Amino acid sequence: MASSRDSPRPEFAPEPAFKWVQPPNKDWKAGQKFDESGTSAIAAEWAKGASAGYQTFLPEKEKPQDIYRLMISGIIPRPVAFVSSLAPDGTPNLAPFSYFSMVCHNPPLVSVSFTHSRTRQKDSSVNIRQTKQFTVNIISEPWVEGANWTSTDAPVEVEEWIGSGLTKVESTFVKPPRVGESAFSMECELFSLQDISPPDDPDFVSGTLVLGHVKAIHVRKDIWVDDGKGIGMMDPVKFRAVSRLGGTTFARVGEGFELPRPVWSEVSEEVAKLKQK
Repeated sequence: MASSRDSPRPEFAPEPAFKWVQPPNKDWKAGQKFDESGTSAIAAEWAKGASAGYQTFLPEKEKPQDIYRLMISGIIPRPVAFVSSLAPDGTPNLAPFSYFSMVCHNPPLVSVSFTHSRTRQKDSSVNIRQTKQFTVNIISEPWVEGANWTSTDAPVEVEEWIGSGLTKVESTFVKPPRVGESAFSMECELFSLQDISPPDDPDFVSGTLVLGHVKAIHVRKDIWVDDGKGIGMMDPVKFRAVSRLGGTTFARVGEGFELPRPVWSEVSEEVAKLKQK
């Protein structure tokens, strides 16, 4: 059976895809099951699909490359860290990594993980280890092809900036440049670094986890919103940030809905009643 990948694809729609909508289960109440009893059509359909059962995989019994394919298709969407670094001799490096997340806001920390082959460690990881500085730039739709180009397996002496078509902008506190096209860039200093090895092969460094201490954040004024609360926030409609899915698939942000966090003083009576059922 042909997959959706085999079907003709429409042209990319230049209009922003993001819009605000209501939550999928807008009438849901605490304790209500997400089954076929009528929570919503989408919840009922999801519950119906679970009748097919589950397939379980044990990583120690599978090939690492197979676990890789499964995990990157299941842990989605993943934000992408577009990392700019410098080798000790000043050679610039630029590459995207989707093993990336925010770790803490006080102090402001981000994490980026790099995976390595047995013959070569990622240039970005080597540079950060040696120079202890880098920038993380968030990728937006209008220039995603240039960012993706830098993922090529170029020799260490090759400067990926050249083929990307992107613009170097001098950073304020660190030596690696930031990406001029990015609407949200962070200048980072190395906070900590942890090498990772398979339990059954401790001499092979298969990955490196880097924590970066954010020293400066640069935001484009036309995409930043001064909402009167602190220093404001980014507008998701104008930001047009991309994420990674499985395989070579990127994704744009589609619809967003707000779900306020429950306040215990307001829901404690509900919980007490549910306990009595």
